[in-house]
Amino acid sequence: MTTKKVVTRYGRLSIIMHWLMLVLFVCVYACIELKGFMPRGSDARSLLLGLHGVFGLSIFALVWVRLLGRLTPRPPITPQPPTWQSGLSHLMHLALYGLMIITPLLAWLMLTAGGKPFPYWGFQMPTLLAVNPDLAKQFKYWHELLGSAGYWLIGLHAGAGLLHHYWLRDNTLTRMLPRRHPR
Repeated sequence: MTTKKVVTRYGRLSIIMHWLMLVLFVCVYACIELKGFMPRGSDARSLLLGLHGVFGLSIFALVWVRLLGRLTPRPPITPQPPTWQSGLSHLMHLALYGLMIITPLLAWLMLTAGGKPFPYWGFQMPTLLAVNPDLAKQFKYWHELLGSAGYWLIGLHAGAGLLHHYWLRDNTLTRMLPRRHPR
């Protein structure tokens, strides 16, 4: 007789990557918000912009690991939510993954089209386009628009997790929480 172990939590890599991405998003948004308080041309403003880029490209690099992690079995939500909730969940995750891929890519295109370097941990990212200031402005517009939408997406995602945990009382949130070890 064989017993099949029911997966009730995400794997360690998925949990670590989920919370690491949250930390990186906090850093990305903190840098860009704090930058606004710094005088143009100041070293502090340049540092914050540089860190914003490093954190953003880190999200871009790590999202591919997260996508690989999605190939592993996902624990079911219990009790099972209605189909419309599962559909909204899939759309939200698709939007978040789009944010993590498209927003940094737009920044890379924006800087390339603007003729600006795009360093990442001491390496120079390759040039993707010829210099075109008008195109750089368009990429900047879309980058900033998606960045602003990210506040909403991340907030809705967090709010949905809390709603499921405290109101619906299912295991949606606990599946992604780090395991607590007894003392």
